[in-house]
Amino acid sequence: MAANRFASPPHCRYNTPMQRSCLVTDYISYEESIPALLEAIGAPEVLRRQSRILIKPNLVNASPPPVTLPVRACAALVRACRQWSQAEIIIAEGTGERHLTTDDVFAIHGYDRLAAELDVQLVDLNEAELIELHNPQNRVFPSFMMPRLVMESFVLSAAVLKAHSLSTVTLSMKNMIGVAPPAYYQRGGHWKKSAFHREMQSSVFELNRYRQPDLAFIDATVGLADYHLGGPTCEPPVNKLVAGFDAVAVDAAGAQLLGIPWQQVGHIQMADGVLGWAEGSE
Repeated sequence: MAANRFASPPHCRYNTPMQRSCLVTDYISYEESIPALLEAIGAPEVLRRQSRILIKPNLVNASPPPVTLPVRACAALVRACRQWSQAEIIIAEGTGERHLTTDDVFAIHGYDRLAAELDVQLVDLNEAELIELHNPQNRVFPSFMMPRLVMESFVLSAAVLKAHSLSTVTLSMKNMIGVAPPAYYQRGGHWKKSAFHREMQSSVFELNRYRQPDLAFIDATVGLADYHLGGPTCEPPVNKLVAGFDAVAVDAAGAQLLGIPWQQVGHIQMADGVLGWAEGSE
């Protein structure tokens, strides 16, 4: 492995001597680059200690990549986890599509075939068993209905690199909105998670106070430059992958790849020093 394939942005740091808060690598292929990246951040040691790994892809709707996570990327994540861990592996999402179920969206993107091929379970978080959580520090969501499975698993948030009309960027922390059950968070509008729209930046931050990713991954092979549901792609394609154990640092690196200073992203700014370290300083 060539040493110059990996780069630590200025705001990324080591969590421990064996684990990195975030790392950026050039993309060669999902099959080659994803396991190499995860190994470089120290993931094997962490993953082998887990009993259940929940991979949460961004399958916000039926649109093809780069709006959603390519099934090949998720397959490479599953295989890498299997290489180092005996854990049960689950792929779980709660789509925002109003007229489709998550199972419909899984099938549209080929995740049903992936699950059968690799013997992993698909879970619709929109219909999962819930527990009620409370945080008096939160203003928008002082209580939150959370899928129990999300709280009882090691969560790998598998996002794609996109700008966003309300949250500036949608990366590993915002990807967690998929856990929100529509029965409680579809409050008018066409989107099943529409309760997040009114105060998007604070909502993303407060959700991550309840449950942030244990391992954050961003597929930055292409990138959406202006809008999260379509529009122009990054030109040239970004051709990078990002991963790390600090979702704040990973998302700061992702924002940087889009040419957006992380200080201009409300939820990253709120999370810096609270949930992680965008600048990497203790």
